[in-house]
Amino acid sequence: MSNRQIFTPKEYISHHLQHLQLDLRNLKIVNPHHIIHSPWILNLDSIFFSFFLGIVFIFFFYITAKKSFNTYPNKLQISIELIINFVNKNVKEIFLCKNNLIAPLSLTIFVWVLLMNSMDLIPIDLIPFLSKKIFNISTLRIVPTADINITLSMSLGVFCLILYYSLKIKGIIGFLKELFLQPFNNPIFFIFNFILEFINLLSKPISLGLRLFGNMYSGEMIFILISSFIPWWLQWIINIPWAIFHILVIILQSFVFMILTIVYLSMALRKH
Repeated sequence: MSNRQIFTPKEYISHHLQHLQLDLRNLKIVNPHHIIHSPWILNLDSIFFSFFLGIVFIFFFYITAKKSFNTYPNKLQISIELIINFVNKNVKEIFLCKNNLIAPLSLTIFVWVLLMNSMDLIPIDLIPFLSKKIFNISTLRIVPTADINITLSMSLGVFCLILYYSLKIKGIIGFLKELFLQPFNNPIFFIFNFILEFINLLSKPISLGLRLFGNMYSGEMIFILISSFIPWWLQWIINIPWAIFHILVIILQSFVFMILTIVYLSMALRKH
């Protein structure tokens, strides 16, 4: 399905890059023809699909857990058990400390990010078309991880955990010592050490969020370009190979986000 009979390629691309936005100052939907960047603007589509996919994740895992004592597990249960064993193995290999939060957190991150990334495989015009017919809403983006607000929010949550465990395990004095006494344990280099360590600390959530956003945004953009410049009856020739390759990107980015979270929290719990 393509709207190129209504939009020029430029308008088509611009249309698909616009969010369904809510202005908190007056509680009104923002004009879809105006892109607004403000702390008072919420991207409703990204928030909705993030929560929806989170509920899907919880629902299927809860149902599977309730039926986990069956003698003959079904394919869904086997798949979920494989995912849990995969995550648990990585946590045990990387996270050497004992903590009851890390494994559930890693599982949540991996599956949740994987589901959000997988929305990129849905035809870009399908859900906006249905939304237009049912709710009269045509401006809609369905890939939450292609929204930098979502990815940075997730990485900010990980960053808060890094600070929490750093202060809990090392104390304020130990945490400040790491900032001022590394890598050169000499009073002359206190300021230099602080600048290096402070930048290193801030780079963790920024790189974590931007890496995921950049990969998913570029993948979404390629699907939009294919749909906008190629006739609909030829799109499958490029869409199918790109979608197959993009599946690897979707899984890899979910894995990288999970692994880096485990590594960063492992570093936070480690005493020097």
